Formats: sequence, C-alpha cells, structure tokens
Amino acid sequence: MRWRPGLGLQPMHSEIFARSHEASGAGLALALARDALTSSAGDKAGAEDTRQVLWVQDRAAMRLGGRPCVQGLPPDVRHRLIHVAANTPEDALFALEEGLRCRDLACVIGEIAGNPRALTFTASRRLSLAAERHGIALWLVRIDAEPDLSSARMRWRVRAAASPRPRWNPAAPGHAAWHAELFRARAHPPGEWILSDADGTLRHALAADEAPDPRDLVRPTVGRSLAARARA
Repeated sequence: MRWRPGLGLQPMHSEIFARSHEASGAGLALALARDALTSSAGDKAGAEDTRQVLWVQDRAAMRLGGRPCVQGLPPDVRHRLIHVAANTPEDALFALEEGLRCRDLACVIGEIAGNPRALTFTASRRLSLAAERHGIALWLVRIDAEPDLSSARMRWRVRAAASPRPRWNPAAPGHAAWHAELFRARAHPPGEWILSDADGTLRHALAADEAPDPRDLVRPTVGRSLAARARA
C-alpha cells in the first residue's frame, strides 16, 4: 500500500536524512510525529495524547542546526517538550533508548550528525526493539549522513521545497514545505511527495504553479451589485 499522510499503523522507528544547511529534517520529523499521533488518537475514539515529547540532540547536531525554538513549535507541543542536549553520539543513543522505554512519552525525536561509529546496525536494532516493545515511536534525523546499515522500518530523504502560494496574499511568505523521498519501507513502496502542514495537518502540497489564483475565486458581478440593489 502506498504511504500517505494520515495513514494509521505507522512504523515505530523511522530515519530522516537531511542536510545541515536546511531545517528540513527536524521540520519533517515533527510533522510526521504529529501526523502519527493524530492518526493514533483518531483510532482511539478521539482520545487526546497529552504525554511529553522527548527531543534528543548530540553536540554536533546542535552546532549545525541549533536547539528547538519553543516559540516556533506548534502550540500543542510547546508546553510538553523535553529537550536533552547530549555531548556525544553515544550519550544521545543512550538517551534515545531510555526515552523509548518510558511509557509517559508520546514519542521521541532525535538528531545525530554524520555517521558516528557508535551508530552501528546493532545500536539501530536496539532502538527498533525498544520502540516496538514499549510502543513509543522514534523519528531519528540523520544530519549530513549517508545511508548505512540500519533496522529503521522507514527511511526518508528530505530537502526544502517551494512553499505553496498563499491563497489570499501572493506577496506573503508561504508555509514550510518539504520534498520527501521514501526510499525504504517494509510496508510501502518507494515514492516521493511534496508535503506541507500549513494548517497543522500534514497534507500533500500543491506546487506553486498548481495553486489556485485567489483572483479566480472572486466572480465579477453583472450589472448592479446586491448592495446597490438593496439601497435602491
């Protein structure tokens, strides 16, 4: 079955490969996490998940991309974010695995730069097993890394995409959009999407030349307007 936003039964361990000169990796990881949490809440008759979100970064990842800005996060995440600044990849992996064992967390997001020696297939397998055993999903952002051996159930490449044109003001800045390539998944065929969560929900985004022109949404009146007729 082809992957799509809002799909239930998301994998418990995913990797996202992104470059350091963009914030695409962290942005898509958060969007995918919120999409999965919303979908799972829908499966539980509208139950809202208010547990904490753990975000772990190693020192190199923080140097390249900075720490999460609380005020820039979605309102439903700001008040429940736990940030862990790890000195080394080994410390980050330890924090990620410990977080996956905590059922009081809604999900775990991690950022590790490069291809550190500590992130072996065995270490990746430990994360997968912990996530699946305890039911806590992990999105691990690999910054400036090359795909290597991993047990992640879903693996993405992501880069920034042109923002969809604002509906009412073409001169306004657009919302974030990502070109996401799913190059490995056990339950889905590979594919590519332009994704955006402009309204707080992860959706397929229209390309700029496909977005409707807001001027086309205004129909010209014929003869006198309704207001003019009312005054007559």
